[in-house]
Amino acid sequence: MKDQIRRAAVSVPSNIAEGDERDTNKESVRFLHIAKGSLAEVITQTIIAHEIGYLNEADRNQIEQECEALGKMLGSLIKSRSTHP
Repeated sequence: MKDQIRRAAVSVPSNIAEGDERDTNKESVRFLHIAKGSLAEVITQTIIAHEIGYLNEADRNQIEQECEALGKMLGSLIKSRSTHP
């Protein structure tokens, strides 16, 4: 489980970087959506980790709050790049 969470977390900045190197905003936005999906994976996996006793509630809450904040930032980038072709 730890490895799954780590891979999903590493996927977020990796997809942002890959999308940023693309030639169009459309491609960049696609990779921002993928990054946002990876954040959802991290949240889901930490909920499961908490429910099966691998992660305490305080840590789960902190990770979820940070993922939600990052998700809002990604949402703003997606909106900005979607409106500027």
